[in-house]
Order: sequence, then structure tokens, then C-alpha cells
Amino acid sequence: MSTTTTELEALLMQRSLTDPQLVAAAEKASDFRILPDATVIKIGGQSMIDRGRAAVYPIVEEIVAARKAHKLLIGTGAGTRARHLYSIAAGLRLPAGVLSQLGASVADQNAAMLGQLLAKHGISAVSSAGLSSVPLFLAEVNAVIFSGMPPYSLWMRPAAEGVIPPYRTDAGCFLVAEQFGCKAMIYVKDENGLYTANPKTSKNATFIPKISVAEMKAKGLQDSILEFPVLDLLAAARHVSQVQVVNGLVPGNLTRALAGEHVGTIITAS
Repeated sequence: MSTTTTELEALLMQRSLTDPQLVAAAEKASDFRILPDATVIKIGGQSMIDRGRAAVYPIVEEIVAARKAHKLLIGTGAGTRARHLYSIAAGLRLPAGVLSQLGASVADQNAAMLGQLLAKHGISAVSSAGLSSVPLFLAEVNAVIFSGMPPYSLWMRPAAEGVIPPYRTDAGCFLVAEQFGCKAMIYVKDENGLYTANPKTSKNATFIPKISVAEMKAKGLQDSILEFPVLDLLAAARHVSQVQVVNGLVPGNLTRALAGEHVGTIITAS
């Protein structure tokens, strides 16, 4: 039996926000997908943008062609410059929240550069505060660019170990897809997808075309292709039940993934 609005409001006024009955009643509330026809694409910082023109120009052309048939929210990673900043800031013993701000500045720079490349096609970059205008951009030009770093800033949740921000651009892009209720989340990297080991350093690495969150954790692969907090976010998500990782260095992979083809690796919530 569904909980009525009146019953839920009564519980909210009377109970703690962590009360089990209140949590159960809120869980029964129907979900609303804000942008159900849109797809979030994360363009890797180190894997794509840091490679410069050779990697970025082809993916830009693919985005321009794809937006004719798809609504695209394009998030940017941070990459090598962020890693350099992290190494300096961590050496100075600065906290995770400060490192989060530094990493965000690099993701912002990548969003700005991608925005300039796509400007003549009418595709703009928006700041985190500008995400409220995303529906307008999608209605007009079918695409918009945003910085992938979640805006936790000084409020970044510290990692269990070390000071590297645990929620970075992979997580930020996933959260945009989930909160907007988008139909798909695609990560554009420089590998064909998930492997049993790092294919850059292991000759015996085996490609994995499809796997669940539980299987990844059981195999110890939770930090091998995506930031590992993404797996917990995926497992708890209401709208996005899987993510896809594709090799953006292979022409046409992004287009095929947007068309619903099983290219690369698909990671499922269950």
C-alpha cells in the first residue's frame, strides 16, 4: 500500500529524519525522472583531453554528429594536471577538501577548452550553478558541457586513507546522470573497458565485457577503471542501473554506445 502525501508529511513533522518508518515511507514515494531522454558522457581528463588534438578533435566531431539524434550532457575529467596538484598539496599536508577544490579547477579548465572547441556548433559549457539551465541547452542544441568534479569543495567527505578526494569526476558525472534521471551513463576512456588487470602494464590482462558491482568487488577490481565510490553509487541508484566504459580513441565507439550497442564494458548495479 502506498503512503499518501499527508501520511508522509505527518511523519516528517513528528519523527527524526533517520526514523525507520519515515525512511520506509519516503522510499515508497514515486520517482520522477527530470531528463529521461538524455545521456551523460564523461570525457576522460588523463585518458582523452591530456592527449591533445589527436584524441580530442575526433571525439569532438563524433559529439557534433551524435547530438543530431541524442541529447548529451558532456562532463569533463581532470587528469594529469590535477594529479600534479594533488601531489603538491598532499605533500603540504593539506586536507581532502582543499584538494577537491584544486581538482575541480582543472576539470573546469577542461570543460572551458571543450566548450571553446564546440562553441561554433552552439554547444556551451556551464558552471555547477548553471546546471539549472541544462534543459534549455538540451532543447535548443541537444548538448551541453559541464565540469565533472562534484562541487563538494571543502565539504568533500574524507577518504578512509590518505587525502586524495574519493569523489572525483567519475562520481560527479554519475551523480548528474542519476539525479537528472538520465537514460544512460557512458565513460569515454583510453582502454577498451575493464580488464582483470591493468592492460598497460600486464600482458596477461583479460578483457571483461560485462560484470556486476558485486562481481567487481569480489574480484578486487573496484578501482581498476572507475573511481571505486562510483560502484556504491551505482548499487544504490534509483534510475541509472548500469554504466558503460568505451575506448574513445577508437573512432565510432561513442556513436555505437549511444545507439545502444554493447561496445566496451557494461557494469551493472546487480
